Amino acid sequence: MAIMKGQQYEAAFKTKVALEAVGGEKTVAQIVSECVCHSNHVRKWKDRLLCLLPELFSYRRKKREEERDELEAELFRQIGQLRIVNELQKNNFSSYSRGGEAADGGRSRGESSKCAE
Repeated sequence: MAIMKGQQYEAAFKTKVALEAVGGEKTVAQIVSECVCHSNHVRKWKDRLLCLLPELFSYRRKKREEERDELEAELFRQIGQLRIVNELQKNNFSSYSRGGEAADGGRSRGESSKCAE
């Protein structure tokens, strides 16, 4: 006997079934017979809908999304800065490894940046 995988339903279908269940015009048994899905699915979708509806119109949700967007923008800004620093360090390292001019203007270790008196 083959084991069947569970059916995956589309979001629009789940929404329609959950709204019918919340509406109360039909019983869960009637909805199940019409849509050919299990009663546990109908109850689960109905409970999820009822759980998420209050948050849909909540001010906190909008504020939380704005805060997330601000944080995301700040993190992208920091990533950009770190990339620039990383590239500069790569360039400085590669000039040292090739024997090129150092970042201090080609002065050797013992030389001072002050003019000779």
